[in-house]
Amino acid sequence: MDRHDDMSQLLGQLFMVGIPSPCLDTKDENTRQILQDLRPGGVILFRRNYTDVETLAALCHKLHALDHTNPPLIAIDHEGGRVHRLSAPFTHFPPALQLTHKRSPNSLNLVDSVDLAYRVGQAMGRELQAVGIDLDFAPVLDVFTNPDNTVIGDRAFSTDPQQVAALGCALARGLRDAGVIPCGKHFPGHGATLIDSHQDLPRDERDRARFEQIDLVPFRQACAEQIEMLMTAHVLYPAFDPDLPATLSPRIINNLLRQQLGFTGVVVSDDLEMGAIVRHGSVEQAAVDSLVAGADLLLVCQSPELAVQARNACLQALETGRLSQQRLAQATQRIAVLKKKRRRKQLAAREVIGSAAHQRLVEEIQRAGV
Repeated sequence: MDRHDDMSQLLGQLFMVGIPSPCLDTKDENTRQILQDLRPGGVILFRRNYTDVETLAALCHKLHALDHTNPPLIAIDHEGGRVHRLSAPFTHFPPALQLTHKRSPNSLNLVDSVDLAYRVGQAMGRELQAVGIDLDFAPVLDVFTNPDNTVIGDRAFSTDPQQVAALGCALARGLRDAGVIPCGKHFPGHGATLIDSHQDLPRDERDRARFEQIDLVPFRQACAEQIEMLMTAHVLYPAFDPDLPATLSPRIINNLLRQQLGFTGVVVSDDLEMGAIVRHGSVEQAAVDSLVAGADLLLVCQSPELAVQARNACLQALETGRLSQQRLAQATQRIAVLKKKRRRKQLAAREVIGSAAHQRLVEEIQRAGV
């Protein structure tokens, strides 16, 4: 293998890609060939990849087997509520906001809410682990400060930053204890925006003091608890960087997250195919800019072909010096460390997924009337 191929494979590890179907077999040789060329660090699954438990488990097995020496991480957005990719028999947990202590006589107290969040994370993790999923893009650590914010809404735990910190970190611990890697999102906070970043680029005009008092509280706690991964927001924050959204901003990723908050784990971008990115530039350029800014892993969720093009753009940036060898080494090392935290457990899928215990947990949340 020449140096060009070696660099290409290293760069492939910095991508997590979506695939089009629930199977990876001879009928889908194009996807298989793309994955063998790209050698991505991860694959993210969506509703389009799920038909039933057995087929999903087989898909995860085949994806892991693409590289026996360095298998990709398999990830999913599995929050409960409306962000729920896996239908029955997987347990459908209520949205995060229903777990919150609201200080009313009939609602949970904060200690109970934290315990409940932990048990939800653990139950989610057990079900994901049972089919071979390694990583969950949860918890949401955004503080729900704008009631007109539809993109976050009830995906957030609370309007109170301390509650978000307590419950979000508890859910992360539950996932981790069940053998699934958690990822907090969307740094440095998507809870006050109005525009949906799936459609276009939002702006958050609040001053830095407001972020320190509100939005950074849960992320600071997650960093203190050494959460393994954090996802950036495709949002412009003039208080930190007047020109670049968080995903593309060295001031936010390096200065704020790495230096000020002391985060040492993997920084992952939100999907680079979202409107906040593609309405203002190309996925290829965004991939380069995000890596230069300090991200370690890049999400390209819809088109694996586009991920290959973005990888090639990063290779060119490496050759011209726009992307440094040091930055590549940092990112690949962090992803390698993350992969070592993957824990495989032998769980009987049919006994775990949608179990009576998990259904009782859903009923407990509903009975609490929070």
